[in-house]
Amino acid sequence: MRRCFTLVAAALQISSTSAFAQAVASANPLIDYPGFEKLVREVGPLREARRLGWERFAAEARSKDAILIDARSAADFARGHIASATNLPFNEFTDARLAEVLGPDRERPIYIYCKNNFSDNVAPIVTKRVQLALNISTFINLVGYGYGNVWELADVVSIRNPRIGWVGGMRQPG
Repeated sequence: MRRCFTLVAAALQISSTSAFAQAVASANPLIDYPGFEKLVREVGPLREARRLGWERFAAEARSKDAILIDARSAADFARGHIASATNLPFNEFTDARLAEVLGPDRERPIYIYCKNNFSDNVAPIVTKRVQLALNISTFINLVGYGYGNVWELADVVSIRNPRIGWVGGMRQPG
């Protein structure tokens, strides 16, 4: 009997905690999780179609009016990046900051890469968990902000490969 009471009490607590969390989340008009979920579902097929192998990615990222974006932190970017990349940290994505860096043309070709595009797994490109790779959130956010011509590096490459054009150093593991 006591065990039954404990299980019922736990279920009520979980239910009320969940209801409380939903009430708190819906109380903030500046956060729209259902809208984000909808955006992810809509952007998924586009993202899959816009993933490019290294050779094509590199060639197109160098084309006229294209911009190569590295959305890592400014500190990681300073430690090393692809030579032609522009740093626009993900945490700085706002309408104003994106317009400042990308310009007024929302159809400008934008090419993105992140830590998970590199096999080296050393600072400044320590691999993130695959489901949390910065490519995903960067792509979703750029499209969500209205930039319709986003392309993503699909391959895993090494910064030691001279074709990559890596600028800066890296720290060896351990």
